[in-house]
Amino acid sequence: MGGGRPGGAGRRGPAPLWLALVLAWGALATEGPGAAEREAGLADAAEPCGAEGWAQDAVPPGAAFVAAASYRGPGNNDTRSNKALPILLWWSGSLFPHFPGDTERIDCPRGSCLVTRSRRVARHRRTKALIFYGTDFRAYEAPLPRLPHQTWALFHEESPMNNYLLSHPPGIQLFNYTATFRRESDYPLTLQWLPGVGYLRGPAVPLAEKDEWRRKGYGPVLYMQSHCDVPSDRDRYVRELMKYIQVDSYGKCLHNRELPSERLRDTSTATTEDSEFMAFIARYKFHLALENAICDDYMTEKLWRPMHLGAVPVYRGSPAVRDWMPNNLSIILIDDFESPQELAKYLDFLDKNGEEYMKYLEYKNLGGIKNQFLLESLERREWGVNDMTLPNYLNGFECFVCDRENTRVREEQEHKKSRGKIPAPRPRIAQFKHMGCPMPTPGFGSVEDLSGGDSWKEMWLQDYWQSLDQGEALTAMIHRNESHQGRFWDYMHEIFLKRTRQR
Repeated sequence: MGGGRPGGAGRRGPAPLWLALVLAWGALATEGPGAAEREAGLADAAEPCGAEGWAQDAVPPGAAFVAAASYRGPGNNDTRSNKALPILLWWSGSLFPHFPGDTERIDCPRGSCLVTRSRRVARHRRTKALIFYGTDFRAYEAPLPRLPHQTWALFHEESPMNNYLLSHPPGIQLFNYTATFRRESDYPLTLQWLPGVGYLRGPAVPLAEKDEWRRKGYGPVLYMQSHCDVPSDRDRYVRELMKYIQVDSYGKCLHNRELPSERLRDTSTATTEDSEFMAFIARYKFHLALENAICDDYMTEKLWRPMHLGAVPVYRGSPAVRDWMPNNLSIILIDDFESPQELAKYLDFLDKNGEEYMKYLEYKNLGGIKNQFLLESLERREWGVNDMTLPNYLNGFECFVCDRENTRVREEQEHKKSRGKIPAPRPRIAQFKHMGCPMPTPGFGSVEDLSGGDSWKEMWLQDYWQSLDQGEALTAMIHRNESHQGRFWDYMHEIFLKRTRQR
C-alpha cells in the first residue's frame, strides 16, 4: 500500500480512494467466529468483560491468527509461529492498512506481530497494544477496564479541532505511543502534506502573467475556504483584512466571487489538485493560508500547495512554521503584523513592486532551498506521500508499535527469569508536547471584545475546556478500574461539582 492518507470523522472533503477501498474490502472480508476459532488453542480470551459495546465480542482469536499471510515489510529473522506473536489491535478498524482480510502478520525490524481490526481479541493475553485514531477516540467510548498488560497507541495526523481531549495532559497521557503532526511525538507525521523537495521546486506562473491577471480585475489575494467557524476563527481576520485590500473569496466562507465553471466549483476538484483548478489559482500572487486550528507543526496543504504553485502563502497556523521553510524569505506570517491594515499595506507594496515580490520565490531557483533541517527531515522519512513505491505511515506506525512491544515482552521475560534482579521495563507515557495545542483565541481582537452570544466563543472555548474534564474523568475511571462506560457521565458530574466549589 502506498503513502496515502487515512480518513475519519470530521475530515476535509471526500476520503481518498485507497481508504474507500479499505472500507469496501473490510465490508466484504469480515466474517464471524467459527469452529476454527475454538481450535486455535486460545480459549482463555473468552473471559467476561464489563466494558459495554465490546465485551460481547471478547472471544478467542480464530484461525486467521494462525494462518495470516505475511506482510511484505522490511523483514526480519523472527521464526516464531503466528501462535506465539504479540497481537496489535486497530481499535479504529477503518484505518486497518491491510487487504483483504481482518488480520495480517507484519515482519518489522525487531520482530513480528499479528495485527488485526477484530475486537474479538480485545481481552486476549497476547493482545499487547490497542491502536486508536485520534479523530475517532471519545472518552465516553473508551474500552474499559483498561488491561494492565496492554499499551495504548495514538495515531492522529489530523487537526487539533477534531479532538481537543488530546491537547490536555490527562488526555494525551492516556497513551503510551504517539504518531502526530508534532515533531516531538514518537513517530512524527509533521511533513505529511509535503511529497518531497521536488514539490516545492515546481515552476511558478510568470510575474507578467500574474500582473495581466490583476489588470483583468482579479485581486492580488486569494481566499478559498468552505469550512467556516473553526477554532482558528480565520474568517474573522479575513473579514477585517478585506476592508483594506481586494481579496477574492471563492469558497463558502466570505464568498464574494464565482469560479469560472461548475466543474471547478466541485470541492473534489480542489481536493484532488485537478490541473485546471491548480492553473486557475496559480495566477494569484498571494494565497491566504490559515489553518483551521493553531498548533506547533500543524501544517497542511494550505501552506504547501501555494508554495508548489509559486504563490506566496500569507500564513497563520503553526507558530514554529519558520523551522520548516525552504529559506528565510518564502512566506508572509500574519502574526508579524500589528493589524490586518498593516498586512494589507505590505501586500499592496509587494503587488506593485515585482522585484521585491519575486524574492519570495527564490527558493525555486537551483540551490534555493537552504534549510538543511527540512532537507534532512525529508531524507530520513521512511514513508511516502502519494508515492506507491514507499510504505504509508499507517504501516510505518504499526511496525513502530510492534517493535516496541516485542522489546517490552522480552524485557518482561528477562525480569521474570531473573526473579527481580533485572528491573522490569519502565512504563512509557506520552508527553504533553506530543500534541499540546493551545486554547483557541479569536482570529481578530480579544475574547473580551466578543459578545456573550458569539457562536465561535460558545462553540470552541466550551469544547476545549470540556475536553479537559473528559480526560480527567476517563483517567479517574481507569485508576479506579471501572468497567462500566455508562458511569462516565457520573464522573463528569463529579468534576463539574468540584470546579464549581473551587470558584
